[in-house]
Amino acid sequence: MSKKRYKSVWDALEDDPIKAERLKMQSSLMSGIEAQVQSWGITQSEAASRLGISQPRLNDLLKGKFSKFRLDGLIKIALSAGLDVQVKVKSPGARKSSDRSESRAA
Repeated sequence: MSKKRYKSVWDALEDDPIKAERLKMQSSLMSGIEAQVQSWGITQSEAASRLGISQPRLNDLLKGKFSKFRLDGLIKIALSAGLDVQVKVKSPGARKSSDRSESRAA
């Protein structure tokens, strides 16, 4: 019996690759926002005010309640937090040129 290997936990949890990719993006945004909020060293209420959302909404985000957030909403919150949000699209087999030059140098 062979075990199936997944690239991420989201791929293991979600059969639909589109939904899995959305969950990966949500996770990345939520983690980045959480790290930024924690770096401020202020209360949730103050952080929520800075982000333009309610404290209960921020609490939901910090507790990882994915179903309560859409990607566009998380992008707006991330930008309000002063984060730089980017989307990278690449071919599945593509390697970064820096990866190739590092492997040649080794």
